[in-house]
Amino acid sequence: MTEIKDLIQPDRGQDAIAIHLVNKDGFAEFAKTLSAGQRAALAAQKFDGSGYQVGIVPDGDSFFAVGGVANPDNFSSWCLAKLAEDLPEGTYRVAGRQPGPAAFGWLTAQYRFNRYKAEDKPVGPRVLLTEQVGRLPAIIAEAEAEMLVRDLVNTPAEDMGPAALEAEIEKLAKAHKAEVKVTRGDELEQGYPMVHAVGRAAARNHAPRIMHLTWGKKDAPVLAIVGKGVCFDSGGLDIKPASGMRLMKKDMGGAAHAIALAGLVMAAGLNVRLHLLVPAVENAISGPAFRPGDVLSSRKGLTVEIHNTDAEGRLILGDALTRASEESPDLIIDFATLTGAARVALGPDYAAMMARRDETADAMIAAGKANDDEPWRLPLPDSYREYLASDIADLANAHSNPYAGASVAGLFLDRFVGEGIDWVHFDTFAWRPFPKPGRARGGTAYGLRAAWHMLQGRYGG
Repeated sequence: MTEIKDLIQPDRGQDAIAIHLVNKDGFAEFAKTLSAGQRAALAAQKFDGSGYQVGIVPDGDSFFAVGGVANPDNFSSWCLAKLAEDLPEGTYRVAGRQPGPAAFGWLTAQYRFNRYKAEDKPVGPRVLLTEQVGRLPAIIAEAEAEMLVRDLVNTPAEDMGPAALEAEIEKLAKAHKAEVKVTRGDELEQGYPMVHAVGRAAARNHAPRIMHLTWGKKDAPVLAIVGKGVCFDSGGLDIKPASGMRLMKKDMGGAAHAIALAGLVMAAGLNVRLHLLVPAVENAISGPAFRPGDVLSSRKGLTVEIHNTDAEGRLILGDALTRASEESPDLIIDFATLTGAARVALGPDYAAMMARRDETADAMIAAGKANDDEPWRLPLPDSYREYLASDIADLANAHSNPYAGASVAGLFLDRFVGEGIDWVHFDTFAWRPFPKPGRARGGTAYGLRAAWHMLQGRYGG
């Protein structure tokens, strides 16, 4: 595939096909500027200015394009996405204005996951011109981060196990001159006992580990980013049904988000001391698998009774959040494909977000709204902490009633975050079940752009 950076280029007056954007209300006025033959061409395509419509209009020996958008004067990230998907190969320019935020959707619309299957009818690149030359690196970086999440999540578990996640983090560290420590084996069992317990049943080539990347000036505010890296989730001994296991290659989606966000932070040179922590396991079934009823120790010293082996992501995050807290961070952000309850509550289009501080939550939501990646805040109610009570341990890893599953999972994580630390938790789906322009079916990022723009506002860049 063409490099992302080649799909958007500086506008230096070169030849390009014009794109005109209209909405349904303004289409009749726009049509008056066209010839009878051009109006007939649009009528034949049933173009009336409705959202995401694409029209091709003959213009001498060439053509121009018309796109239907909700508001041609106020672009969203997706205003050009359908055009980028449907137009022929070529170079294009938006008539009368700059693409602005819609450049992001132009790029992501041309994403293809073709590692295992070539496209039947590949289409050449659609290149967009812009005068916003100074913004190009930032636009491209965001799109590359989104596509990295998609690639990692779309890759099957056999090729995206703990070792593959480790390789991604090593590659990231090399690109930005960061340091990486990988803990595995006996050292993992001693230092991160819940990570070890969850992953110990996996085959040797998928053995559990935790990766800890550090970057930035040591005297800068500490930013910790944590990602759940369950590379495949069978459910453990509380095994999932086949229908529930089908998409469990995506259970490392939190790690994918964390890796992509860390890359953005380092590439932009934010004024932070970055700690990226990714515990990576496969929740497999074999003789050494942890069991319902087991009591696990944790890095923090709390004991956890296992009520359900399919509530494993919160266990590995517990140890990772404890380690992150040991750095006395200014902020911790974690990403995890944690609960089905969040999907029941919010559907596939919103990341559930929980936060300790209102001002941090408000900043995250505002950044998401401004960049078409709005998270939805769920509560962390003290009254639900009793749902995690255990008769024989400090707490249980799952509750037995059907209520508030996402919030209760968040409350479990809260026990492992240091007291008083500013903390945001994303319960993200990492998967798009239904395609939309610019957003293909499959792995996708939710909350990534919200977090990135919030961090830029907080730490500069």
